[in-house]
Amino acid sequence: MANIKSIKKKFFEVRVPLTASKIHVYGSNPEALDGNVIKLDMSKSLRGKNVELRARIINKNGELESTPLSLEVMQSYIRRAIRNGTDYVEDSFEVSCKDAKLRVKPFLLTRKRVSRPVLRELRNQARKYLEAYITVRTLEEIFSEITTNKIQRDLSLKLKKVYPLALCEIRKIEKVEEKKIQAAA
Repeated sequence: MANIKSIKKKFFEVRVPLTASKIHVYGSNPEALDGNVIKLDMSKSLRGKNVELRARIINKNGELESTPLSLEVMQSYIRRAIRNGTDYVEDSFEVSCKDAKLRVKPFLLTRKRVSRPVLRELRNQARKYLEAYITVRTLEEIFSEITTNKIQRDLSLKLKKVYPLALCEIRKIEKVEEKKIQAAA
């Protein structure tokens, strides 16, 4: 058996489908990297929105790919957005998509102070819209649409009828568990 110190380590390319780029991970061999979790700062690609992507490395026939685990807007970005004289709405719920179960945490920021019934209606409408939107899509589609701001834009337009928002974000979305996909027999 080879001594651990004598194993030569090098950089391996990992393909990240959400960023359309390849990153390099340091390790001894692709099999040793299988199952590791990587964190990517996506602030530069999302033009200043502080977002962190966590992804799991999967070894497919020697090729390293990654699947997203969570996408989180950093607390500093949210703190900068909140101003005096505004209200915010937060929520947390679990919803199933086609191939996984997700925990979704939306964050809505109003332009002015509003009453509690308006905040409750915003929370309920956001939950109803997101549940309907997520259940018919796969995990990859959901994560890519969040990074391109498609879900947030559509949600903001829907909630504008209740009260106009200053900020509409998916603060955090994470995979809770994987669904077993049955093969067609």
